[in-house]
Amino acid sequence: MRYENRLTTEEKALKINLIPEIYGCFAEIGAGQEVAGNFFKAGASSGTIAYTQSAYDMKVSDSMYGATNRYVCEERLNMMLFTEYETLRYRLPEKAKETKFFAFCNTVESLNYHKSNQGHGWVGLRFQLNKDSKPNDIVLHVKMHDNTNRAQQAALGILGVNLVHAAYFHSDNVDDFFAALTDRLPPEKIEIDMLRVTGPDFERVDNRFIALNLVKKDLTHATMFDMCGNVMQPSEALYKKNILLIRGRFRPVTKVHLDMIENAKMQFLKEKNVKEEDVVIIFELTIRGLTSDGVISDRDFVERTNLLGSLGYTVMISNYIHHTNMVKYISTISRGEIIGLVLNVNNIHTIFDESYYTDVSGGIMEALGRGFGQKVKMYVYPALDTETGQLHKFEDLTVAPHLSGLLDYFKMNNKIEAIEDYDYDLLHIYPGDVLQKIISGDETWKLDVPDRVAKAITFLQIFGYQRKSEIKETSE
Repeated sequence: MRYENRLTTEEKALKINLIPEIYGCFAEIGAGQEVAGNFFKAGASSGTIAYTQSAYDMKVSDSMYGATNRYVCEERLNMMLFTEYETLRYRLPEKAKETKFFAFCNTVESLNYHKSNQGHGWVGLRFQLNKDSKPNDIVLHVKMHDNTNRAQQAALGILGVNLVHAAYFHSDNVDDFFAALTDRLPPEKIEIDMLRVTGPDFERVDNRFIALNLVKKDLTHATMFDMCGNVMQPSEALYKKNILLIRGRFRPVTKVHLDMIENAKMQFLKEKNVKEEDVVIIFELTIRGLTSDGVISDRDFVERTNLLGSLGYTVMISNYIHHTNMVKYISTISRGEIIGLVLNVNNIHTIFDESYYTDVSGGIMEALGRGFGQKVKMYVYPALDTETGQLHKFEDLTVAPHLSGLLDYFKMNNKIEAIEDYDYDLLHIYPGDVLQKIISGDETWKLDVPDRVAKAITFLQIFGYQRKSEIKETSE
């Protein structure tokens, strides 16, 4: 049955309180103890709550969970979940035989007095769906957007109740789970930019699909995966990193894409204060780039992330259409480090096209001003017109006469430059043409992609690839 918004927050807490088999504890660090408070206020809480606690003082927190340099982080949350769940089992061994234990934990930084910070937190639930079974974990990171401390705490209280309720009653369906988790919490109040599920009851769940749904359902603007496909929290993974970003459909990733990023990286490393060990290369796909006939294909999404991951790259999925919005987002979470944006020369025409910013109140000036700050630089790769054979280079770029001064500003302030080294023999390769070759059975497509990608496509039979024997059988 599809999830319906029928219960209030208090009714959800009471429903859980009245089920004697569900029994656990609450540990909340930082911004209030609103989640446990909601269960107490609902009544009958003695049947559900073993204990609650809040290590508000850092020294107390360290004594309970171990010393740390950062208190609002996933590492701290994981230690809390482990400690509280094991404490519960140790204290109540007989109770464990007749109940399904849970430990709810969060570590949160809410809005400060001066409103100079971003309210955010890590929230987790370790829980049994069946008696005597090993526990599952649900871990998520949230950003809180209300403009008062009290409102942020109240939203967190609703989220916590929703999480416990959704875990026990809606964990068998992704759509129902998300609907239950975000009930009465619109995106303007709470943004969930990372969610991961693990455990025996979720062995068949691919967390990449979970992450994709966060963006599809507008619960966040972007999500990330490492080269192994593990879901990452962007602001933690990119904190104080120098980022080199390339955007595209990558259907499939070709030798041109690798030539672009590797040659751009060589120039990026020449920038002041950019060290190779601090550089993160990101291949970013927009939701629009994942669509086919208006529908996002989850399988297609996994295929592309697998290929990029196999090449050793971090993958990001976002709902940002404008390059400027994407760069602004990266700038915010990387905290002022240098960002390089790798572009085809044809993309530059778009960036300096006023019609591209009709949805921005201040037009092109506002968009470029907020997107390309002092520590952002564009690296421009040439393009070959395969029909005329004409090579289009950054040096030959022209924009509308009244915008030429704006382009000159970017050039003179070291905010844009041509990629100097490139392989001319690769410029004829376009992903769309490669895809058509794959579908049609033209084996020359293998020359256009990295060897590892070619082997993956043929082995997994993705992007419409069929072995010759299968094509022959189909035609017969």
